[in-house]
Amino acid sequence: MQRNPFKHHRFSPDVILCAVRWYCRFSLSCRDVRDLLAERGINVDASTIHRWVRKFGPEIAKRSFKHRSWRGQSWHVDETYIRVGGKWRYLWRAVDQNGQLVDFRLTARRDIKAARAFLKQACENARLYQPRSITTDKAHSYARVIGEMNRFELPGEGVLHINRKWKNNRIESDHAALKKLITPMRGFKSLSSAKATLRGIEAIRTIKNGHVHGKEPGVEGEIRFVSKLFGVAA
Repeated sequence: MQRNPFKHHRFSPDVILCAVRWYCRFSLSCRDVRDLLAERGINVDASTIHRWVRKFGPEIAKRSFKHRSWRGQSWHVDETYIRVGGKWRYLWRAVDQNGQLVDFRLTARRDIKAARAFLKQACENARLYQPRSITTDKAHSYARVIGEMNRFELPGEGVLHINRKWKNNRIESDHAALKKLITPMRGFKSLSSAKATLRGIEAIRTIKNGHVHGKEPGVEGEIRFVSKLFGVAA
């Protein structure tokens, strides 16, 4: 039996989930969400909303994971950068040929060690849906890591590495959509805060894009799906 994550919270589950979903789905700051709730007669501090996002964003991601659609086996991998604690940090992301997120990882460095750790994590997360091809830009770190992945494979049975930058437009456009969401946040204070928030954002984007089983069409379908994850009436 799953624990009740709403225990000891003063506000009702539907208010908390609504606030978290708004923050993760739209280009809003915590203050924006606070004001939208205030228009509905619900007074919440922006700092409280921030804590909700850090707690319930990862919880939505965890509970929705088993509902994820099959990941495709043609991956597009690339890294972008975001502001964390006043410094630029690297966000490694992979999507399949249908635009579904495979995985992401936030690191302080952009080197072969980080690339290796990310691709290992992505393969472990994908489980049965291992890649047959990985499209990257011209970064040498990817070529080396994919070569290591293919070290013990027979000729023609390893992962095909496609390193043509223009073929990676799918993930480049996905980066742009994600950055549009996080721009109002004006950076993150810590890596832990960034990782928790990004888990929520990526989970809500996956649900919005219909990459989960059991979601009904439209925004109302998103609301009902998230509510059902927690056994809450929409």
